[in-house]
Amino acid sequence: MVFYDVHTHKFLSDENVLQIENKYPNSVNFSSPFSIGIHPWFINKNTYNKELLIVEDKLQHANCYAIGECGLDKLKGVALELQKEVFLKQVELSEKYKKPLIIHCVKAYQEIIALKKELQPKQFWMLHGFNKNIQLAKSLIDHNFMLSFGELVLKNKKIEETLRQINLSSILIETDDSDVNVKDIYQKIADIRNLKVAILQNQIKQNFKRIFTK
Repeated sequence: MVFYDVHTHKFLSDENVLQIENKYPNSVNFSSPFSIGIHPWFINKNTYNKELLIVEDKLQHANCYAIGECGLDKLKGVALELQKEVFLKQVELSEKYKKPLIIHCVKAYQEIIALKKELQPKQFWMLHGFNKNIQLAKSLIDHNFMLSFGELVLKNKKIEETLRQINLSSILIETDDSDVNVKDIYQKIADIRNLKVAILQNQIKQNFKRIFTK
């Protein structure tokens, strides 16, 4: 059975793993499944409109599964208002091309929730690299976010507690920019939930098929 890795920066040649590789407007290889977006760290006020045209073009590529990563980061990047402007333009593209959003969020969860409530998007919004407490997880799930968990599952007790309590229909699994094998993350989550890995794989497959419709 396939292991789904919904957000990675490192391509792995493994027939048992389906990866969505993160791409940028200046990327050149789109021969395997990918997402593309303008990361809040890399917004340039002089070039982002041109880059959005590239993103829009690539969203129509047969291998494109999602838009992102994009989002809001209060600790790094350009001014938050410009981040928000670029994020909203990518939300528009998400809706236009019916692609889910892969979201980078640092200390801006309430802003992201407020935008979702205001915009009422039809496409799924997925928060990647989620590593927060159960209270925030439940709030996000109540607002129909998907939460993607990565390598910190292997070493963070707080995330273990979150994973014990949330519904597995709301999660996805990723490796991001780590060197960890995605299969190890599946094994850890299965152990936390006292499940066989195959049962977790089946649940993630259902989640993936529901969100990444092609």
